[in-house]
Amino acid sequence: MPTAHTDTFARDNLPPQAQQPDFLFTLPELQFPQQLNCATELLDRHVREGRGQRLCVRGPNDSWTYQDLLERANQIANVLVQDMGLVPGNRVLLHSPNTPMMVACWFGIVKAGGIVVATMPLLRAKELKPILEIAKISHALCDASLAPALQEAALETPGLGQIRHFNSLSSEYLDVVMRTKSTAFQNVDTAAEDTCLIGFTSGTTGVPKATMHFHRDVMAICACWPRSVLNATVEDVFIGSPPLGFTFGLGGLVLFPMSIGASTVLLEKAGPSQLLDGIRDFGATVVFTAPTSYRSLAARGEEVRTTRLRKCVSAGEALPASTRTLWREATGIELIDGIGATEMLHIFISADESHARPGATGKVVPGYEARVVDDQGDPVAPGTVGKLAVRGPTGCRYLNDARQQTYVKNGWNITGDAYRMDEDGYFFYQSRTDDMIVSSGYNIAAPEVEEGLMLHPAVAECAVLGVPDEERGQIVKAFVVLGVGHSSNADMAKELQDFVKKTIAPYKYPRAIVFVDKLPRTPTGKLQRFMLRNS
Repeated sequence: MPTAHTDTFARDNLPPQAQQPDFLFTLPELQFPQQLNCATELLDRHVREGRGQRLCVRGPNDSWTYQDLLERANQIANVLVQDMGLVPGNRVLLHSPNTPMMVACWFGIVKAGGIVVATMPLLRAKELKPILEIAKISHALCDASLAPALQEAALETPGLGQIRHFNSLSSEYLDVVMRTKSTAFQNVDTAAEDTCLIGFTSGTTGVPKATMHFHRDVMAICACWPRSVLNATVEDVFIGSPPLGFTFGLGGLVLFPMSIGASTVLLEKAGPSQLLDGIRDFGATVVFTAPTSYRSLAARGEEVRTTRLRKCVSAGEALPASTRTLWREATGIELIDGIGATEMLHIFISADESHARPGATGKVVPGYEARVVDDQGDPVAPGTVGKLAVRGPTGCRYLNDARQQTYVKNGWNITGDAYRMDEDGYFFYQSRTDDMIVSSGYNIAAPEVEEGLMLHPAVAECAVLGVPDEERGQIVKAFVVLGVGHSSNADMAKELQDFVKKTIAPYKYPRAIVFVDKLPRTPTGKLQRFMLRNS
């Protein structure tokens, strides 16, 4: 297939065609031209068609129109090409909290034909390093507040040769340098099947997987769930808590509002209290966050009722029926639930407010197909629990990863979720089929937490698993065997928790620690996790 990429790393490392899922383009709006740059469609098009003065993206200190964002993205693209030597196909790490400048960088990279690798701001050097290595990152744009972690990781990653920091007025920073560049830029005429972003997701082994998505994939997710389920309008104001390093956040807070010419609000910190303040202060009407946040916000339902909020999207973890009811009774708003995956880019099963059912995620989104299958991949009868299989205009393409053959079977994406489907086609979540812990919308690999604990000199061995929690869906629970001379008490538990927070992203720390004399193992030494779950 044609490509505009001079650096063909992404194309060269796609899974073999036989291992890729079947892609479906059943809707008229999914018929894409051979050449497509999603930045042109999401940003330049609005200015070209006379909507440049519409409000686009806001933060606590910024308020940019579509014209403003276009000019900044063009200047950044010029810096990338002229000063940093970027060529189409290079991978660019984007490490930042949610800010308007991060969005400008995202579009600048895509305009220049680069591939965005956006990461969560909480990641430490230890977690950034494998991302840099797996994606062969050559360039990075990083918020100045996060510079130390990236600099530490870069010291061990010689391939990363170009780093520019932003959100600072120091003379060498991107904010200053870009002002010397033209506000015009000729977007690279990328192919629809050129990769434009790589999203990382943690595997159950703790080794991150890189999911590759094309320009057409970005436009496909804008054409499916938002149009058939969300039904937002150009007058809506979007806001939410997920980082743009999550595809849930990227879609909900950038791609979807910009696809219809609406505006978005970006908050660097978006806990329940800050989120409610943002909803009120910016007049937000559409919010994206996790069930945990809705449970917290429900306590302030009367305040929510005084705002303009009208649409509330829940994803990132399973939505308990009790949380749906709690939110509706507190605010008068029915939640829009949905399940997506980094491998699929965004939501593929959902239901709008008028078709919501307690306990159900929803029905398959138009443009996709979904079914529940057994271990052989055959569909099971309604009401039977099995593995969720899905296919549509987006799908799993791991970057040079043998786990591709596990995720894709017979053309279907096997998401790792256990579901049942009723006679009416509603899907009901049951559990994860692997060892991934999903807590407050974050995916946490148990082995990664175990490794963090084992670095502490007091820990002889440990095992980590997820246990049910009413507020967070699951929490991380660690079973720890201490070395000789160390006391198993509350002070030690706190010391281990604080240690893990400093070693890996803080949200991954074990909220519960149980000290045990030994771990249950088979005669061959294999850990028996089921015995820990039953303890």
